[in-house]
Amino acid sequence: ESLPFHIKFHRLRLFSEMVKLYVEREAFSMDLSKYGLRQEEYDAARVALGRDPNECELRILGVMWSEHCSYKSTKHLLRLFPSKGPSVVLGPGENAGIVDLGGGLGGAFKAESHNHPSAVEPYHGAATGIGGVIRDIFALGAKPVAAMDGIFLGDPSHPRTDFLASGIVSGTSDYSRLVEVPAVGGKTIYDRSFNENPLVNAFCLGIVSLVAILGSKTGREGIAGAAFASVELADDGAGKPASVQTGDPLMERRLIEACLEMNERGLIVSMQDMGAAGITSSSSEVAAKSGVGMELHFEKTPLKEEDMEAWEIALSETQERMLLIIEPEKLEEAASVARKWDLHWAIIGETTTEKEYSIYFRGELAASLPAELIADGCQIGR
Repeated sequence: ESLPFHIKFHRLRLFSEMVKLYVEREAFSMDLSKYGLRQEEYDAARVALGRDPNECELRILGVMWSEHCSYKSTKHLLRLFPSKGPSVVLGPGENAGIVDLGGGLGGAFKAESHNHPSAVEPYHGAATGIGGVIRDIFALGAKPVAAMDGIFLGDPSHPRTDFLASGIVSGTSDYSRLVEVPAVGGKTIYDRSFNENPLVNAFCLGIVSLVAILGSKTGREGIAGAAFASVELADDGAGKPASVQTGDPLMERRLIEACLEMNERGLIVSMQDMGAAGITSSSSEVAAKSGVGMELHFEKTPLKEEDMEAWEIALSETQERMLLIIEPEKLEEAASVARKWDLHWAIIGETTTEKEYSIYFRGELAASLPAELIADGCQIGR
């Protein structure tokens, strides 16, 4: 009470500023949840960039650093598994593994879970799980020849189990049949621990001789689906239907044939499936592994909806799409193959000698991040 007025006023102003900073930090921390980022992950990105990430960059990092894409909490355990041997031709790190079958043939194989999408929309969730592992196989130039699945469902007496089982089985079998990759086996297990939240593991085997965007137009399907696949579902099994992709097995059949033909003609330098995180994951992973940069121009991307934002194009998980890296002198021949198989085709960017991953949209720089930061920058839990 006896302090001079100017000191009281100064202390009040300092207290007001402290409260304001606290409120802003709490609001921002809560806001990070919509990107799927933890505070420490945001802080790590900020240190790496030397600035605050913008909206598009936060959404990219949130998806690429999700558990589904980065395996941030399990990578240290996965490294304990054996991955080398006399028959291992290609180990971890690519779209699929390859083992030597003898006689000049290799067996390419990939297994992947599609649990949350199948819990929310069982038919399309399971179908697109099969579609994704098939694309991983022919991304290596292998011909897909067989599919299998492992399905873990809840107690048969649970009211939702029959609904999930019917949709998952139909989605898996229909997609395999229409894409002409036969489902040759699998297993189904029932246990109450899987009530309302099934496990759906898709597997594909391909055969390979050991010696751009292609496919669907990009839409809003499955945006941030990888981040969605990494969070817990509500107790009632409800989820986000918009996060579940829909598949087109007939389109995938044409995509398989086009990619295999381009590969046989020697037109492709590199090929990557646009699975989880779509254009972002496929292009940033190719850039990071190759030690190059990537410059993308999203206004050149064929779109289903013209009002899409840059981050939506970056993270869309529209199915039946492949990223192809092709030398300039071979672009026209590759385009003719795409036209032959009635597939959308567009040149959306180029590799660069710098290691920056840049996205331009409508004449503006929407995002600029080091490719390695996107593809392998999440160190949490390692």
